[in-house]
Amino acid sequence: NQAHRLAEAGLYAYNHNLDSSEEYYKEVISTRGYQDRLDTIDNVRKTNVTVCSGGIIGMGESAEDRAGMLVALASLSPQPESTPINALVAVEGTPLEEQVPVSIWDMVRMVATTRIVMPQTQVRLSAGRTQMTREGQAMCFFAGANSIFAGDKLLTTPNPDVNEDMEMFKLLGLEPMKPFVKKAQPETVEAQYSEYKALGEKPKWTRPDHKIERNEEAKLAAFAASF
Repeated sequence: NQAHRLAEAGLYAYNHNLDSSEEYYKEVISTRGYQDRLDTIDNVRKTNVTVCSGGIIGMGESAEDRAGMLVALASLSPQPESTPINALVAVEGTPLEEQVPVSIWDMVRMVATTRIVMPQTQVRLSAGRTQMTREGQAMCFFAGANSIFAGDKLLTTPNPDVNEDMEMFKLLGLEPMKPFVKKAQPETVEAQYSEYKALGEKPKWTRPDHKIERNEEAKLAAFAASF
């Protein structure tokens, strides 16, 4: 019901990352299960809204976890229209603040592998670009990335200035795609004419008691440091 209402409102794309492999997911997400993510994407697919789904590397996962995430994404039918590849930006005060930034070579490998297993998908170079040089970003484009997220901020982490991105595009000879080239702009339905009414849905936490060990350790360390 919510997905249909979003589609009627004119939503074009819905972002819902799988984040990591199913095996590693429980080490970084405490509220929802992996199947919840897949079920949400399945609900979106019952409408004309396109799907943007990818993940994050650099959270302490293994190479096998990265491959597992791509297997899950590539197994979706149809595959996501776009897949963001994010590099973790370690934020002070979070359980992952001590994580070492991933190397540019890891990003290039991840982008290249995504391009191979999802040849028709727009591979988005996403979070972590502020930590990359232009040369590093260029290698990601050469490896198969063909999209970025533009703007001052990505939820909670910084993003390169739009003018910097345009300068980079000019330097690399990249031409930004005009909107609604691959899919027509959706028509909107006024609320009073909608056949889908709000049902008062609330978020369902499928794993409210799940604890992530390193998060609990970080809480204890922070508590101890306060004395």
